[in-house]
Formats: sequence, C-alpha cells, structure tokens
Amino acid sequence: MNIEDFIKEGKVRVVEKNESLIKSLVKTADEDYRFFNGMKIDDISARKLVSNFYDILRALLEAFALSKGYKIYSHEAFTYFLKEIQEDLLAKKFDRFRRIRNDINYYGKDVSIIEAEDNINEIKLLIKTIRGKF
Repeated sequence: MNIEDFIKEGKVRVVEKNESLIKSLVKTADEDYRFFNGMKIDDISARKLVSNFYDILRALLEAFALSKGYKIYSHEAFTYFLKEIQEDLLAKKFDRFRRIRNDINYYGKDVSIIEAEDNINEIKLLIKTIRGKF
C-alpha cells in the first residue's frame, strides 16, 4: 500500500493547509501532554497512559500531515504518510505504537509498569521529533 491507495479509499484527502486547525491540534496535544506527563505510572494507570500518549502523538501527526496538505482519517494511513515523506524510521515506530494501542483498546491487553514506562519514553521521543518538524 501507499498514500495514494488511502486517498482512493477516502481515508486520506488532499487539502489546503489550515493554520488555525494545525494550531488547535498542537495546542490540545501540548495541553494533554502536560496533563498526562504529571501522572504516576502504576498498575492501574499504565494501560491508559500508553494509550493517551499514543493519542497525543497521533494528534501531532495529524497537525503535521495537515501542514503537508493531507487530512488523514485512518491511523494506519499515518504510517504510509510518513513513508511518503521519507520518514521510514518514524513510520516503523509509529506503526509499532499503533498496534500496541490497538491491542490495549480493542483486545484488552494489559501493560506492565515497565512496559508502559519504556513505551511512553519512546513515544515522548517521537513527540519531540514530530514537534521539531513544523
């Protein structure tokens, strides 16, 4: 698959750059980051914190994609968007966390405190990388 396949399926649209929407998405992601960053990772919070940090990453990717003229409606399509712009390592890492988040949200997978800490720290690095791109 490639980004063109997602466009044909209606899961991605080519759009005009929308600065106000980009700023809004970044602001919300930044606020969520500050909120969740202050939470303690324990047996109860581990699963939800991983999922929420993934959502922050996805929101920033949505803003980044908008800055490049794409409106993306599919989490999987973000992987192909990143490949399209020659960000293969980011694409691979994002897709890994997309799968982890899906396992948590749709299949009830538990996450240990250590797994959560590792995943969240890696997601934070991706967040920082994406924030530096626009």
